[in-house]
Amino acid sequence: MYPLHREREQPIFSARAHVFQIDPATKRNWLPASKHAVTVSFFYDASRNVYRIISVGGTKAIINSTITPNMTFTKTSQKFGQWADSRANTVYGLGFSTELQLQQFAEQFKEVKEAARLAREKSQERFELANPALNIAAPQLSQELSEDRHSPPLLTVNGPGEEKLFRSKSAEVELTVEKERVKKMLSEGSMCEINLEAELFTLQDSNAKLVAALQEANSSVEQWKKQLAEYQEETDHLRDQVAELEAQLGHPAAAAQPGKEELSRSVEELEALLSAKDQEIHSLQSKKTDVGELEKEREEAVQRLQDLDRRNTELEDQVQSAEKTLASNREEQEQTQVEVRRIIEVLDVKICDLSSLRESLSKLVEK
Repeated sequence: MYPLHREREQPIFSARAHVFQIDPATKRNWLPASKHAVTVSFFYDASRNVYRIISVGGTKAIINSTITPNMTFTKTSQKFGQWADSRANTVYGLGFSTELQLQQFAEQFKEVKEAARLAREKSQERFELANPALNIAAPQLSQELSEDRHSPPLLTVNGPGEEKLFRSKSAEVELTVEKERVKKMLSEGSMCEINLEAELFTLQDSNAKLVAALQEANSSVEQWKKQLAEYQEETDHLRDQVAELEAQLGHPAAAAQPGKEELSRSVEELEALLSAKDQEIHSLQSKKTDVGELEKEREEAVQRLQDLDRRNTELEDQVQSAEKTLASNREEQEQTQVEVRRIIEVLDVKICDLSSLRESLSKLVEK
C-alpha cells in the first residue's frame, strides 16, 4: 500500500482539519495553531525510510511529526483526536468537520504506525546481517591485496583495460552526482508544491467566506430597500392625511404645524438611513472586485501547480535516463572485467609455456 522505492517524498493520505497544540505552560489547554482548517498529510520519505505527518499553514510548517511505533492516536470525542510527539516535546490535536474523517485519519495513523514498525525491524535485520559479512570480507580483501602486491607487473598488457575501467568508474561517479542533484531538485519541487497547495486551500476558504458574506449583505440590502419603500409609502400616506385635515379644518398653519415637524423629522431619519445603506452597497460592490482578484490569484496558483507537475515529470524522465546510462556503463564495465580476466588467463598460459621452454633449454645446455 505504501511506496517503498520512490525517488522523493510522496503524500500517502490527506485530510482537512483544525490544528491545535497543547499549552506548554499548563499542559491542559489547547492553543490553536491555524486560524482555519488546513491540509494534514501523511508522507513517506524513501531516502530515510520514515513516515511523517506534515501540515503547512501559510509559509511555515505547523506540524512536522515523525511517526514511531510507540505513538498512539487517541480519539477524545466524536470529531477530535490527539497524539503525543516526544521528539517535538508537544501534543498535537486535530478537529475534523465529520466523524467519518476522524475515523479515516485514525485508521491511516494505525496503518502508518505498523508500517514504521516493520521498516524499523527490517533495518535492524539488515544491520545485523551486514556485520558478519563485513567481518568475513575483511580477511578476503587483505588476502587479495597481498596477492596483488606479490604478483608480477603486467602494466604493458593490462594498461588499456585498466584505463577503460577507470573511465567507466569516473562516468559512474558523475552519474551518481547528477542523480543526487536531480533528487534534491525533486524534493525542492515537492515542498513548493505543498506550499502552493496550502496557499490554494487558504484562498479557496477566503473566497468562500467572502462570497457568503456578499450573499448575506445582498439579502440584507434587499430587506432594507423593502423597509425603505414601506416607510416612504407610510410617509406619503401621512402627508395625504395631513393635507385632508388641513382642508377640512381650514386652519392649516396652527393645526398642522406639530404634524409637519414630526413628519419632517421622520423624513430626515429615513434619508439618513437610506444614505447609510447606499454606502454599505458601495462597500459590498468593492468587495466584489476583491473576490475577483482572489479568483485570479487562485487561478495563478493552479497554473503554478500544473507547471510544477510538468517540471517534476521532466525531472523524473531525466532520472530514468540517468539510471539507464548507469546500467549500460555497468554492463560495459562487466564486459571489460571479463576481457581483462581472459587476457590474464592467456598470459598465465604463456608464462607456463615460457617456463617449460626454459626447462627444456636448460636440459639441452646441460647435455
